[in-house]
Amino acid sequence: MAADHNSAVGEQPSEKPRKATKAATPVRSAAKPESRLAMVRRARRINRELADVYPYAHPELDFRNPFELLIATVLSAQTTDLRVNQTTPALFAAYPTPEDMAAAVPEELEQIIRPTGFFRAKARSVIGLSKALRDNFGGEVPGRLADLVTLPGVGRKTANVVLGNAFGVPGLTVDTHFGRLVRRWKWTEQEDPEKVEAEIEAIFPKSEWTMLSHRVIFHGRRICHSRKPACGACPIAHLCPSYGVGETDPEKAEKLLKYEKGGYPGQRLSPPPDYPGRPAPPLGASADAGTGGDAGAE
Repeated sequence: MAADHNSAVGEQPSEKPRKATKAATPVRSAAKPESRLAMVRRARRINRELADVYPYAHPELDFRNPFELLIATVLSAQTTDLRVNQTTPALFAAYPTPEDMAAAVPEELEQIIRPTGFFRAKARSVIGLSKALRDNFGGEVPGRLADLVTLPGVGRKTANVVLGNAFGVPGLTVDTHFGRLVRRWKWTEQEDPEKVEAEIEAIFPKSEWTMLSHRVIFHGRRICHSRKPACGACPIAHLCPSYGVGETDPEKAEKLLKYEKGGYPGQRLSPPPDYPGRPAPPLGASADAGTGGDAGAE
């Protein structure tokens, strides 16, 4: 969920990438600085237009319950959601509950999660938080941020992911994609995730926070990349004050699109029914190029 690694390997897709919608006329430099009111109106319009572009936006970690989402989010630090999704089926088959994971032999659990990287530190975190759930919360994942952040390896970002997607409690997920895009859009100049969170919360109604996070992260992973944004294929270019930091030629920009926008598999092995792309391949299967490498970090 954080820095782009662009590390996906494998064969090129057999299907031709879908044609991108031609970007509208981008925002031009104004004669005077944008007012706060104008920025808020533009930000809310971007959110509405992203909702039309990504009506299927969702968390890109596979999970069936709050415990699985919590563990998957911790494992997503410094790796791709795809790699986590390819790893967790075996993990949860071996350790389906906090009690099971709390009693795990560290070396055995490490071997299962090795593909996610930093496996020793992550093993300590997931075993430690499982023990805390067992001992302090009756084996249940708590539904309060103040409780979640007491767990080993869990910070505000992970807590907000769990609260928003497992408990329906609105929250912003300020990962690297989210922070990069909101700064490109001039919604904030802050770099510190907690300050970003506070400033963006002030722009949008609380009811929008969780879905806004999904839409922004989807856009960052598919079009508005870190190193080479596909400006010429961006459907909200007309609202973006940073238009031009990436490729503006529509045909060249189209080739930069990832996941379902480029005709490639997504990150989830079990995506929601309304997801228009293809499921990700299981661990060990060849993956199409262009799925991207969107690593998450707490």
